[in-house]
Amino acid sequence: MRVMRSLLFLLALLGLALPAFAQTVTPVRPSLIVLAYHDVRDDVGLRADRDPDATSTDHLISHFDWLKANGYNMVSLQQVVDASHGGAALPANAVLLTFDDGLESFYTRVWPLLRAYNYPAVAAIVGSWIDLPAGKRMPYNGSDCDRDCFLTWDQVSEMHKGGLVEFASHSWGLHEGTNGNPQGNLLPAAASLRYDDKAHVYEDEAQYRARIGADLQHSADEIAAHTGVRPRAVAWPYGAYTRVGRQVAAEHGMPVTFSLGDRLPTLEVGKTIPRLLVSGNITANRLGWLLRHLDRIEPTRAVQVDLDYVYDPDPAQQDRNLSKLLDRIKRLHPSQVWLQAYADPDGDGVADAVYFPNRHLPMRADLFSRVSWQLRTRAGVRVYAWMPVLAFRFPDGKDLPSLAGEPKPGGDHFRLAPYDPKVRAMIGDVYEDLAMHADTAGVLFSDDAYIRDTDHLGPWAKNTPAQNTQALIDFTLELSERMQKWRPQLRTARNLYALPVLQPNAEAWTAQSLPAFLKAYDMTALMAMPQLDQQSDRIGWYKHLAAQVGAVPNGFDRTLFEFATRNWRTHTPINDSDLAQRLRTVQAAGARHIGYYPDDFLHDHPDLETIRPFISASDYPYPEPTR
Repeated sequence: MRVMRSLLFLLALLGLALPAFAQTVTPVRPSLIVLAYHDVRDDVGLRADRDPDATSTDHLISHFDWLKANGYNMVSLQQVVDASHGGAALPANAVLLTFDDGLESFYTRVWPLLRAYNYPAVAAIVGSWIDLPAGKRMPYNGSDCDRDCFLTWDQVSEMHKGGLVEFASHSWGLHEGTNGNPQGNLLPAAASLRYDDKAHVYEDEAQYRARIGADLQHSADEIAAHTGVRPRAVAWPYGAYTRVGRQVAAEHGMPVTFSLGDRLPTLEVGKTIPRLLVSGNITANRLGWLLRHLDRIEPTRAVQVDLDYVYDPDPAQQDRNLSKLLDRIKRLHPSQVWLQAYADPDGDGVADAVYFPNRHLPMRADLFSRVSWQLRTRAGVRVYAWMPVLAFRFPDGKDLPSLAGEPKPGGDHFRLAPYDPKVRAMIGDVYEDLAMHADTAGVLFSDDAYIRDTDHLGPWAKNTPAQNTQALIDFTLELSERMQKWRPQLRTARNLYALPVLQPNAEAWTAQSLPAFLKAYDMTALMAMPQLDQQSDRIGWYKHLAAQVGAVPNGFDRTLFEFATRNWRTHTPINDSDLAQRLRTVQAAGARHIGYYPDDFLHDHPDLETIRPFISASDYPYPEPTR
């Protein structure tokens, strides 16, 4: 449990750490910034403390001084609620201070400072930790804690009466991991379906709702009993939540919810408010830099991985395969892994089975959740689920319409017709089931999402190419919306062929467009793979491709150049030095985001040492500045 609690907390850091070579952008001042603090101690180490989220007392004082000196205005939760409901607008440079976990240091160190500066704050408390019986101990972020680590209810009551502190729920007993898959991985309890080892089943939505509701009810009742006021806000443990859980919280009188994340807050009723995690005992200057660059564009380094390479019917061999993957990704240190969630052993790009429980397709193995979670917690990367959009073969869907029937060998994918309501519903079910059973940061829509002018287009036959492009985009966004019921912070990426970039008229036989994709998705994964379009594989081709992307307004901001590590014509590995030269070429032309596919971790291709300088997101050997 000690390791689990530390790992779950560390997940909040993913995506918030600043790479040394992040792009400098024009500073932004959003209408609200929410800061999330945890423990405050006098002895926090500057570099390597046992608690990565602890802040030293002197640094907290310097944060408060810096905020005051630079024109930031601390606001209360009431002011935020009023502004979101059409009341008085927040002052310029508004900041809401929040402190999680109900630690004793909030009373001894933070509260005196809040009174001295007259700063309001929200304190989110874990009821079961405050209720820890005398003599019982528990691990907490590198410490072995007993009852004295946490606030007492008398202290909560005293601070509530002082008027500056509003208490929120941090759950009663959800600040822990729950068994989230058959392999026993502990996933955030508030955002994961619990797996029953004895019955070999996951809880369903109704059972999940009941479990979350019972916990939040207990938490709210307890806070009300000691303060006289029921909490109206929940800070989700580890920042992990679902829309279903948010509905349950609202039903129990807590419509305001907080997460952790790098999106900017919006003052919309019913939206969960992301908070900037203050970690690493950062200095005031460092905090100030982060506040002024919240919309910075950080380079993405992505590695696309076939889960088919991990799977093996022999559990021991499968574990060895997974260990090789984890070791390689940890050493490469990309920022993202795009992980195959469907089974495609014959390589035709069609999902005949998947690696997660679902309603319509065979499950080859319940493996995606395990591998995804291990990559996040052990290799420190964000994991995107890589899924087809149209290329599904449903055992009970033989009568479903397709766009072009069975393809010729080496031709297009088998693709279901996206205009058919039953097709849309069944594919949507599969996507929602994936999100229900795996904690994924994003989804990569694969390269099967295209429309030929020779396809059987049914009601879409009269559309213009641009209309069909948008119709496919709308379908993918419908799929992401199904996923966001369970993963509200989901990011989206979609593969794009190079031909529509190089020849804009190619939209007529692909229904793909870079400008349209840039508007629709968080990232467009441009397949810099000339072999796919029967193009000459020369350096000039890559230069021309990069120039075309650069000519599109903000083209480099959300376009990732994805390179092939295998020659799709000859089915042989591409030489490591040739691959490195291609990566250098597009980076020199202005590309900010790069990735490659596939990563053959079983055979070390591409060579780790050759590819690492281009794909690593680490700032090693240059440490991040502390000032």
